[in-house]
Amino acid sequence: MLVLASILLDMKFLHIESLSAQIPRKTTINAPRVQKNNIEIPGALIGRKEQIIRHTGYTVSYNEDWLIPNWVAYELTPQEAYGETPRANDFIPDPDVIGNSATTEDYKGSGFDRGHMAPAADMKWSKQAMDECFYLSNICPQNHNLNGGDWKALEEKIRYWASTGDTLYIVCGPLMAKTKQTIGANKVSVPAAFFKVILRKNANKIAAIAFMMPNRSGHKSLSTYTMSVEDMEIVAEMDFFKALTDNIEVAIESNYREEDWNL
Repeated sequence: MLVLASILLDMKFLHIESLSAQIPRKTTINAPRVQKNNIEIPGALIGRKEQIIRHTGYTVSYNEDWLIPNWVAYELTPQEAYGETPRANDFIPDPDVIGNSATTEDYKGSGFDRGHMAPAADMKWSKQAMDECFYLSNICPQNHNLNGGDWKALEEKIRYWASTGDTLYIVCGPLMAKTKQTIGANKVSVPAAFFKVILRKNANKIAAIAFMMPNRSGHKSLSTYTMSVEDMEIVAEMDFFKALTDNIEVAIESNYREEDWNL
C-alpha cells in the first residue's frame, strides 16, 4: 500500500491527482445503527499542542504554536442543514483560547482568505452557533479561489447529504508542510492543504470518506480529492471516529465507494 505518511515531508509538492489514482477503491458496508456520543471527536494528538474548546455548533482543537486549529469537528443533522439565521461577519479571537491568538490584522494584506473550517452556512440553525463560528480558532489562511471554489463545493455537497435525511459527523482542518509559511505580525501558520473527513449514517447504513485539497487555486471534480479515512489517518496523523466500536471503525475507515456519495 502507498505510504501516505511521506506526503508530510513536504506538502508543497502535494499532487492530489496522482495520489488519488494510486489508492484502491473499496466498497461501503452496511453496519448497525451507532449509539455513541461525540462520534466526531478524534483521539488525542501526539507531538502537537492542543486545547479542546467546545462551542455551540462545533468543537475545536486549537494549536497555540500555529494559531489555527489542529482540527474542527461537528455534527450536522437534516434539521440543521438549512437554517434561517443570517450570516454573521464579525471575525474575533476566541474568548476561550488560553494563550496566543491570531487577530484579523494578521490576515489583512496577506493574500489569504479567513477560511472557515466549520462553515457559517452549517450554523444557520442558531445565532450563537453562527456568531461562534467566526472565532479565529475556527479559521485558517486559505487560498481565495479554493475558499470560494472546490472547498465551498464540498461544503455545499455536505449540506445536500444532510438534507436527504442522514446525520453527518465532520472533522476538518489543516495539513502543514515541514517548512511552514506564516502571515501577519503574530506569524499565523499557513496550511499546505486541508482535509475533511465525513461519516454519514442513518438507521440502516454507515459510511465514511475523506477529502484532501491543496491550499491553492484549482477547479476539479470532488472525486479528485477523495481517499479512505484510513489513509487520511496516516496523512493527518490522527485517529478519527474513535468513539465507534472497533469492528465498525475498522470497516468504514478502510472501505468507501464514490458512487455511494454521488460525487
